[in-house]
Amino acid sequence: MAEVTVVIPNYNGSAYLPACLGALRRQKYQDFHTIVVDNGSSDESRELVKRDYPEVRLITLPENRGFCGAVNIGIRASRTPYVILLNNDTEAEAGFVGGLLRAIRKDARRFSCSAKMVQFHDRDRIDDAGNYYTALGWAYAWGKGRPQKDYCRERKIFAACAGAAIYRKDVLDRIGGFDEVHFAYLEDVDVGYRARIQGYVNVYAPEAVVCHVGSATTGSRYNSFKVQYSAQNNIYLIYKNMPFFQIVLNLPFLAAGFLIKFLFFVKKGLGKDYLTGLKRGLKICEKSKKVRFSAGNFCNYCKIQAELWLNIARILTKS
Repeated sequence: MAEVTVVIPNYNGSAYLPACLGALRRQKYQDFHTIVVDNGSSDESRELVKRDYPEVRLITLPENRGFCGAVNIGIRASRTPYVILLNNDTEAEAGFVGGLLRAIRKDARRFSCSAKMVQFHDRDRIDDAGNYYTALGWAYAWGKGRPQKDYCRERKIFAACAGAAIYRKDVLDRIGGFDEVHFAYLEDVDVGYRARIQGYVNVYAPEAVVCHVGSATTGSRYNSFKVQYSAQNNIYLIYKNMPFFQIVLNLPFLAAGFLIKFLFFVKKGLGKDYLTGLKRGLKICEKSKKVRFSAGNFCNYCKIQAELWLNIARILTKS
C-alpha cells in the first residue's frame, strides 16, 4: 500500500507539466500516487494530463481557488499517511520522493520536511532550503542564491517551503490544513507555525532535490499581486498565530520591519500596493479567528519566540 501522495496544484502550467510529471515517472521510489488539481486553467493543461499521463489523477476546478484551495482539495482526496506538495514549475531529481519519505519517517515529531530546491537555470545555486520567520515580521528562504554545495546537512527550520515538501496528513487534518484566507503566499509559514505551536518540528531534507523555475504563475519576483497578498497575509499570520502578549512583546520589532519593507517597496514603485495589502490584512483580522491560546503550549511559544529573535541575526548574517 502506498504511503505517500504527490499533490500538484496547477494553473495554466501546460508549459511546465511535462517536465514536472516526467520527472516523477523517473523516481527511484515508485510506490506513490500523483494528483494534479487544476485551478480552472484556460490553457491545455487538462488535456495534456489526460492524454499523456493516464496514471495521474486529475481533479478539475471550475475557477482559480488559489494555492491553498487547490492543495486542500488534493490533500483531502489522498488516502495516504503522507502528502508531498509540489509546484508545477519543478523538475525533481530521481531520489526526491524517497528522500522526503525517509526524512519524515525518522521522527514522529516531524510535521514537515522541506526539499533542497535549486534554481532551474543555475543548478549550482539554492532557490529555497526551507523558510524562516523573524520578529521583524519577515519571512525568508534560507540559502537563496548561495552555492547549493553548502547546503547538504539536515537542519531544523521554521517552516517547510510548500513548493516541494512532505507533510503528515493526520497532523494537517488536526490543525486545519492550509488556510484558504491566504489564497497564496505565506500559507506554508502559517501551517508550519501552527504545527510548531503544537510542539511539532519542521526539517530541511537535503537528499531530496528539486529544480525550481520560480514565479511561473505570477510572472516575476516583485509585482503588484504578490506584494499585496504577501503584505496582507503577513498581518493575518501575526494576528492569527501570536497571542496578544507576544504581539506586544514584538511590537517594536514589527514596527521597524514593516517600515523597512514599506521603504523598500517605495523604491521599487510598489509602496502603494504594500500599504493596500496591509490595510486588507487588518480587515481580514477583524473577521477571522485566532489560534486559541493554551497554557499547555506555553513552552512551545517560548521556543518560537526565541527563534523569532535568533532569526533576525540569521537574516543579517545570512547564516
